[in-house]
Order: sequence, then C-alpha cells, then structure tokens
Amino acid sequence: MRVVRWFLLPIVLIGVWWAASAGGRNFFLPTPPAVAKAFGPTWTWPTIRADVVPSVVRLLVGFAIAGVAGVLLGLAIGSSARLRAYTEPVLEFLRAVPPPVLVPVVMLFAGIDDTMKITVIGFGCVWPVLLNTIEGVRAVDPVLGEVCRAYRIGRLTRLRTLVLRGASPQIMTGLRQALAIAIILMVISEMFAASSGLGFTIVQFQRSYAIPEMWTGIILLGLLGVVLAGLFGLAERVVLRWYFGLRRSGRGAQ
Repeated sequence: MRVVRWFLLPIVLIGVWWAASAGGRNFFLPTPPAVAKAFGPTWTWPTIRADVVPSVVRLLVGFAIAGVAGVLLGLAIGSSARLRAYTEPVLEFLRAVPPPVLVPVVMLFAGIDDTMKITVIGFGCVWPVLLNTIEGVRAVDPVLGEVCRAYRIGRLTRLRTLVLRGASPQIMTGLRQALAIAIILMVISEMFAASSGLGFTIVQFQRSYAIPEMWTGIILLGLLGVVLAGLFGLAERVVLRWYFGLRRSGRGAQ
C-alpha cells in the first residue's frame, strides 16, 4: 500500500503531461516517450562526470560550509541574550537579501569559478540553519541548565549533552530547508557565466532548442533532489533516533 501511495501521484502527473502533449501540438512540450528516449543518449557517463558531478560537489561543499557556520553561530547567538540583541537587526537585514541578486557582486570579487558558486550556495543556505539553531537553543529547558550548573557539569559537556542535543530537532529542520535551497542556488549560480554544471547544460539545451534534452535535465534535477532528500532522511533518523523514540513513546502512552 505504501508503494502505491509513493507512485500514485507521479503516475497521475505523467498521465496529465501525456494528455497535454499528445499530438505534438506544442514544440516546447514533448511527449513523455520523446523525453524518455532522449534521456539515455543525453546523460551518458562522460556527461554526468563533466556536468553532474561538479554540480553535486559544489552543492555539498556550500551546504556543508553553511551547516557548520549556521550551527556554530546559532549556538553562540542563541546562548547569549546580549549577543542576540546586537546581531538580530543585522541578521534580519541579511536574511532578507535574496541570494541570487548577490551573484553579480560575488562574481566581481570571486570570479566565475567554483568559489562564486559555493559562496552563493553557502550564503543562501546558512540562514535557515542559523535561525533554527538559535530558536532550538532558546527552547532548551532552563531548569535543566540550572541542574547542570548545580551538579557542576562542565561547559563543554553541557553544550554537547544538553544544548546541542536539545536543539538538534530544529537544527535538522534548518538543514532540511537549506538542502532544498542549495539545489535551487546551485542551478541559478551555474546559469551565470559557467562552463559546466547542470544549470549551464539545461540553459545550453534551451538556447539550442534541444527541448527533449532540456526536459531530461529538469527531470534529472528532480531525481537528484529526491535522492538527496532520501539520504538526508536516513541521516536524520540516525542523528535523531532518540527524538523519534521519544515521540513514539509519547504516542504509545496516550
């Protein structure tokens, strides 16, 4: 039954697509068989190595940098009311700046190589991680903090076993949001003055009117997002196994 739920909506969407493109009335909307036929010859291993692998590497590096920076800054700001008061206006201002508008600016300082793309991905991804970490740290039970101090538990141990552990559900929520943003920014950054990458390749197909090939690139992006979300879900279940166990216990007690 679970498999049926997984595949029901995709099958319906493909059916709608098929019906809308039947008869070849629109050049820009090829039929699903035409796209499926173009998929194999378009995404051979040399193409994947030249365009997909660099994109994934940029995405993962930018995501990792944003994750580490967001968690460290969030722990510091969330633990200090004074630091939070000083930084909140600046954080709100920077968070409101859409990362794609920074691409031309970053290009001036970092050029058009991987540094620019990783910087844009990192800048866009850091905010959900940072803000969720701050809220997670603030939500830690203050009574437990007092108990730790009463038992003279060291600061590092308190940070690791209480603050970081208590904030971890919201940190993982921020990382999940950041992952979706990273995929979007990866594509956008590769559309500017790039020579490789998924975004660059899709734009090249569009400009050369290779429409079925362009659609294969879009579908490949969607599949990449599904795979990354699945891997993140597995990692989340390992990191938050205590949290999910607690929720199951709570539901069982009701």
